[in-house]
Amino acid sequence: MTGPQRIAVIGGGPGGLYAAALLKRLGPDRDITLWERNAPDDTFGFGVVLSDETLGGIEHADPVVHRALQSEFVRWDDIDIVHRGHTQTSGGHGFAALGRRRLLEILHERCAGLGVDLRFRTQAPPAAELAATHDLVIAADGVHSATRDAHEDRFRPRITGHRCRYIWLAADFALDAFRFEIAETAYGVMQLHAYPFSQHASTVIVEMREEVWRAAGFDVPDPAESVGQCAKIFANALGHRPLRSNNSAWLTFRTVVNDHWSHGNTVLIGDAAHTAHFSIGSGTKLAVEDVLALAACVEEQPSLPAALAAYESERRPVVESTQRAAAASLRWFEELGTYVDQPPRQFAFNLLTRSRRVTHDNLRLRDPAFTAGVEEEFGCPPGTPPMFTPLRLRGLELRNRVVVSPMDMYSATDGIPGDFHLVHLGSRALGGAGLVMTEMVCVSPEGRITPGCTGLYTDEQAAAWTRVTDFVHTASPGTAIGVQLGHSGRKGSTRLMWEGIDQPLDHGNWPVTAASPLPYAPGVNQVPHALDRAGLDEVREQFAAAVRRADACGFDLLELHCAHGYLLSGFLSPLTNQRTDAYGGPLAHRLRFPLEVFDTVRELWPDDRPMTVRISATDWAEGGTTAEDAVEIARAFVAHGADAIDVSTGQVVPGERPEYGRSYQTPYADRVRNTLCVPVIAVGAISSWDDVNSLLLAGRADLCALARPHLYDPHWTLHAAAEQGYTGPGAPWPLPYRAGSRTPPTGRTDAPKPRLSLG
Repeated sequence: MTGPQRIAVIGGGPGGLYAAALLKRLGPDRDITLWERNAPDDTFGFGVVLSDETLGGIEHADPVVHRALQSEFVRWDDIDIVHRGHTQTSGGHGFAALGRRRLLEILHERCAGLGVDLRFRTQAPPAAELAATHDLVIAADGVHSATRDAHEDRFRPRITGHRCRYIWLAADFALDAFRFEIAETAYGVMQLHAYPFSQHASTVIVEMREEVWRAAGFDVPDPAESVGQCAKIFANALGHRPLRSNNSAWLTFRTVVNDHWSHGNTVLIGDAAHTAHFSIGSGTKLAVEDVLALAACVEEQPSLPAALAAYESERRPVVESTQRAAAASLRWFEELGTYVDQPPRQFAFNLLTRSRRVTHDNLRLRDPAFTAGVEEEFGCPPGTPPMFTPLRLRGLELRNRVVVSPMDMYSATDGIPGDFHLVHLGSRALGGAGLVMTEMVCVSPEGRITPGCTGLYTDEQAAAWTRVTDFVHTASPGTAIGVQLGHSGRKGSTRLMWEGIDQPLDHGNWPVTAASPLPYAPGVNQVPHALDRAGLDEVREQFAAAVRRADACGFDLLELHCAHGYLLSGFLSPLTNQRTDAYGGPLAHRLRFPLEVFDTVRELWPDDRPMTVRISATDWAEGGTTAEDAVEIARAFVAHGADAIDVSTGQVVPGERPEYGRSYQTPYADRVRNTLCVPVIAVGAISSWDDVNSLLLAGRADLCALARPHLYDPHWTLHAAAEQGYTGPGAPWPLPYRAGSRTPPTGRTDAPKPRLSLG
């Protein structure tokens, strides 16, 4: 036999036990020892949830364990969401759970039957010692992994704490659904997550923000009293039954991420390697899936280093995706207080779709009646997807909620938009979007990012923009076109994007200005001149002149660009504004100049036409703009007359570390909208019409701006309508294109079908 023969397993939780059992089953001659410092019947927590996908992997790998699990599972389909006296039930979800203690018993029996040496009540030797005497060391020693800590320099862990406290409890009766219940107490909002794990018991998790936990007096050394208080708070959910504890303590969830999962012949699995918040599923599920992948790679690969590399390569993308979903879910519950005023069905839909893994289309398949109720409450006309409901901003009514996001094309000459811009914006207007936005249109020659950027600082440029707006209004009546005005600040005087993004010009550079004399990339970009009083006044007048031209051009909406590290954004971020005068220091002072510009623009822009502001809601960098700052920035602009906030993130400093992923910026729009009750435009890797519908129905956004999808398909909105079978006024096909409003057939479909199958 090839592969590791002498294996040490540190930790006797489900992951460690299943690893020992599976590797022993696959290699009966292997010498496998497992160390667990607790007794066999010690366990923490109560129920474990596993997915059908995970169970399928277990069935294929070890039918004995699978049969034992199948006989123990309780299954249910419904989720109940209880808030302010309303219970919303959504079905078709499919859960399977069993008691954690029973799961451990099954795995103990399997390990013993296969001949694994189980050493309970025994502290494992240090991983380094085991690595010297074993071929493979599997560290399944949990979120507080001593193995990971001992080799911190190799695994390079990053551990993040969060803002809620939670406690694992149990109730001695079986709920008939997965239940979420919200309690608005004198101390703040608390939530209950509960599900059955046997015919006679349910897991109950109570969670709340740290400040609520302290205000309620739950921060005492002995949590027993708080357990009784939780039972009273959630008495209706529990049928006035008590809650019981199992050495339960109030915890703060910790997200564990490791740069590397193996070191030499030692490998991390489960919570030692990664954690995902309990609100989207079970850490046990991830640990079991780790084991299935690790065992397969050990069997398939020619050497242990190759096996460990293959294991990490296979599992890391899956885990990272799960962690992104878990982070979204965790943040949703942290910000629960901002959602409690939503209508009942919308609140329930928002909760169900919080991780972005469950979507509008997915829920419509699982429970069409529930989803139809949410759509009705939202105001969707019959047969109309949410994205095709109209929205009014001042005197402008948008026929749908799709925005072609501003995208710099770097294709102008002397700031003048040409035929390219006419075709680029015109084709997307014909493509059905409710609002088409220009790229950032610069207010001065020195306010350009590159020599290819458009402007509105000459009458010739204004005439060229009028040609574009006239085409949109004539050829695609009902489509609105908006202009985004901005000034590049310290990010100006650079090459066209495809020639070297943010790199200075080879020749012909112009001087740049900013809030403070800090280059965008030290040693690469030029040091900007810090604007003095005269410079501030000049910039404000440049915006004023551009607004007058934008009005004459016939734009329907104007957006002020205060994001992405350009001039006005540079005043807002503490990383780029180090002024000591009235325009620097605390946020209220950093807001002063952007608000002065906004006030000037709003005064000149026609009162019946809306104005929006694009902000970077986080700098993705330590010491920069935070989500809390973003809310206050948005609040200030709304107080000065902004009709909606376009919530983007980042691009302020070159050392940023964005958390990329599907719809990754939308939580920031969500927070602004639901804290301030103001319309928002969500942006950031929104790529499907299902995402758009989900964000709108959940109340996380009022408009969705898409960039790359519109580069891929100028008719993205019309195609989204066709794919959903929608033919209403929210997405009318231009008359010359109407013949193409149905998906063309692909391949031959009229071939005769076989009549017989001959064996």
